[in-house]
Amino acid sequence: MLELLLKSALAYLLGSVMGAMIAGRLRGVDIRLQGSGNAGGTNALRTQGWGFAALVVVVDVGKGALAVGVVPGLALPGVVPAGHQGWVAAACAMAVVAGHVWPVYHQFRGGKGAATVIGALLVLQPVLILPLLATWLVAVMLWGMVGLGTILAAVGLPLAAWLWLPEPSPPLMAFLITMALFIPYTHRSNLRRMLEGTENRVRRLWLLRPRDQSPP
Repeated sequence: MLELLLKSALAYLLGSVMGAMIAGRLRGVDIRLQGSGNAGGTNALRTQGWGFAALVVVVDVGKGALAVGVVPGLALPGVVPAGHQGWVAAACAMAVVAGHVWPVYHQFRGGKGAATVIGALLVLQPVLILPLLATWLVAVMLWGMVGLGTILAAVGLPLAAWLWLPEPSPPLMAFLITMALFIPYTHRSNLRRMLEGTENRVRRLWLLRPRDQSPP
């Protein structure tokens, strides 16, 4: 238990390193004061462009991969590994996403966690990246809303694991089910705007839009 708690804490601190804040300091901006106010890749792209957004995504995906791929294997002074490395990795995956959403270094105002989930999955079970991205892309093509695509992709992860993997491990399923609940929560503002009919649409990816809708 001590190992799980300490390594989860380290993963949380790693998650609190925000790609948007790093890129923002290089450019002298705080994207939490621009656009939707979210410190994530989508708002970075809309307010600052591709180069800025690419750096944000690389950092946010990378810290998810590091938290799951490196932190569980660290030798901590005075801590004897318990042998349940699958649960330690899953706990670190959850903690790094929580750190991204509520970063201790930035007044607990972070992003929505999707890129960091992808980074964690790249280590936990990379085969699930394909159905995740496919669900996201189909949803965006149908409705033109990135937030909706992200929510549906996260909600579909447990089902994808059940269908694609011969025997998904309990720690992996615990992480996937948690994210299937957590990502819609972090996107609750998107859900509210969808209900109000004011959610932004990515018209260049909204390939199946009504004929009276045209890209800018």
